[in-house]
Amino acid sequence: MCGIVGLFLKDQSLAPQLGNMLTDMLITMTDRGPDSAGIAIYGAERDGKTKITVQSPTPETDFVGLADELGKSLGAMVGQTDNDTHTVLEVPAGQFEAARTALAEIRPSVRIMSRGDSLEIYKEVGLPKDVADRFNLSGMSGTHGIGHTRMATESAVTTMGAHPFNTGSDQCLVHNGSLSNHNSLRRKLRREGVVIQTENDTEVGAAYLTWKMMNGATLGEALETSIDDLDGFFTFVVGTKDGFGVVRDPIACKPAVMAETDQYVAFGSEYRALVNLPGIEDARVWEPEPSTVYFWSHTNSPTTHEKAA
Repeated sequence: MCGIVGLFLKDQSLAPQLGNMLTDMLITMTDRGPDSAGIAIYGAERDGKTKITVQSPTPETDFVGLADELGKSLGAMVGQTDNDTHTVLEVPAGQFEAARTALAEIRPSVRIMSRGDSLEIYKEVGLPKDVADRFNLSGMSGTHGIGHTRMATESAVTTMGAHPFNTGSDQCLVHNGSLSNHNSLRRKLRREGVVIQTENDTEVGAAYLTWKMMNGATLGEALETSIDDLDGFFTFVVGTKDGFGVVRDPIACKPAVMAETDQYVAFGSEYRALVNLPGIEDARVWEPEPSTVYFWSHTNSPTTHEKAA
């Protein structure tokens, strides 16, 4: 049992409140997942820069001089913004793989949480409120975000085992459920060149979507094929640079509820995660259907919503 939340803003005047609203939703789901928590925020971009969010068990030593050393390895200026056990490194666009290789050499204890133009992921072991407080999640702004509270069933309670999982640029996933074919699929995806860092089944789900999109599928198409290709029980909430998607397996035994207004689209494992959102009393509220892909995007104007059975 885990808790999932997600918030996609149609009204960008709410952007400064995104972190605060997501934090409230996340904390409400504490009893569904007290082991660890995490949040993915899609925030401001900088032209020509890629963000790499990294985590260290010893930030007091690992983060000292990190940007300078990484910059020397890349032959470029690197920005660094520390936040507790995480720091966001800004490297020139197109240099992520070189940065990953350099980080493994100069800071082998550092782990990559996410990369992308706008994506930042913060996650740690502990109660959702404590995790939110240590990263000041309520003070973050952005266009959309997803979060997760974990009750571990498939792997150890560690930072790397916490959700969200990022396996492709600006793409991340949170999951409630259990995938039964993750071991065979992990081997296949690694052979295909997809980087998978843990033994967690959810990271395999994220990597599957990355692989499909690497091969030309849209997020909506990748979510559709996941219904047949992934075995087990699952509710996925996925984020991309400009989108937000939801899919449930054919049995749909894991709880889920959605709400939509003119200002936002919200997801929660239970309705109580949504009750403090502005205008929720006037929202259209529904339970997402089994084997159905829901997707909203900022790419087109107005916001698009695709529903594919």
